[in-house]
Amino acid sequence: MTLYILAAIVICIILGYTTKINIGLFAIAFSYLIGCFGMGLKAYEIIELWPLKIFFVIFAVTLFYNFPLANGALEKLSNHLIYRCRHFPAFLPLIIFFVATVVAGLGAGYYTVLATMAPMILLLSKHTNLNIVIATLSVNYGALAGANFITSQSGVIFRELMRSAGVANDNSFTYILGVFAATFVIPVILLGGYSVFNAKNSKISIETTMPEPFDSKQKQSIMLIFIMMATVLIVPILNLLMPQISAIEFLNARIDIGFIAVIFALISLFLKLGDERAVIALIPWNTLIMICGVGMLIRLGVEVGVIYELTEWLSTNVPIWLIPTLVFVISAIMSVFASTLGVVAPTLFPIVLPLAVASGISPLLLFTCIVVGAQSSSLSPFSSGGSLMLGASQVVIEKNKLFTALLFKAVPLDICVGIIAILVIQLIFYKRKL
Repeated sequence: MTLYILAAIVICIILGYTTKINIGLFAIAFSYLIGCFGMGLKAYEIIELWPLKIFFVIFAVTLFYNFPLANGALEKLSNHLIYRCRHFPAFLPLIIFFVATVVAGLGAGYYTVLATMAPMILLLSKHTNLNIVIATLSVNYGALAGANFITSQSGVIFRELMRSAGVANDNSFTYILGVFAATFVIPVILLGGYSVFNAKNSKISIETTMPEPFDSKQKQSIMLIFIMMATVLIVPILNLLMPQISAIEFLNARIDIGFIAVIFALISLFLKLGDERAVIALIPWNTLIMICGVGMLIRLGVEVGVIYELTEWLSTNVPIWLIPTLVFVISAIMSVFASTLGVVAPTLFPIVLPLAVASGISPLLLFTCIVVGAQSSSLSPFSSGGSLMLGASQVVIEKNKLFTALLFKAVPLDICVGIIAILVIQLIFYKRKL
């Protein structure tokens, strides 16, 4: 049955890529066929495999963050940030990265930031002489890093997937902060080095007009974002610093980002910060179906021992020092044709804790390898990031030229940087153990 589950995952990815139909729908169908007819489960038992908590959290968080998206607050914020940095043209790659990070970190998420900023960045690249590969890497790195923040879309999803895989609440908070730190620091080093190295001979120039000021509703939306972030972050941080205080422990056990997001969405509705129908329409239903559908199939795999068998194989057939790099490579290969959030993370996160126990490798290192690996190939034209960039190109740049630049330059460079980074991180973990 293990082979059937693994084959089903591969077939789902292939069918999703070739037919352009949501992978999650294929995963739901395979869950039913394998579960009911192969494992003898009842239909209601298959339905119970639907990851309801993950669905609720993603729905609630995106519902709230859709208000600043719908009223244009986040898009205007990105324009203001770039305008403020117009006097530092040589550092345009870093500027793009930080702007994308801030906007994604404030809740816009990876897909939204890339979809909204990609056309602007491609135009900037054309008018400022910024290398197209560096330009696409900059905005992609920023969108990924910001989205990985604990209160943003990817960070929320990763944390819930960690919890579903058996990670304790406090540990999941720490692990997400670690993943965010890795995906933030790596691009800063790469893009910062590029900017410094090319500073003297840089021909980059930023020519942009003064953006319009924020209106009252946009200001209120951004203020609510910061208040919600503070509400969600302060209590867990205090609990980590002062675990002995019972009142803080009590609050930490009851702070839930999903319910808090719903409360702030209601506040946004009362303040009329966006149209309710428009906000609901912006919820990423395709992502929800993909994550939850694949989640059903993965949970079915857990039932038949797929996770145990994969863990056993890795821990007995691969040298321990090579496991983190291998996990990185597997994630990168999967992400060339599939979504990090929808496929790679739900598939590989469940093996982390058993593999960590069997090998002695830190779970944080393994989670970091999965995320960094998957996101290193996200600019593949066959994956979500690359397809969004191609879709945004339009008349700005020839699609064939951009396709070649992404597949044969951006992705290989990103993977090489990721492997080097993982080896360095692994060395740091090794020295800490000593």
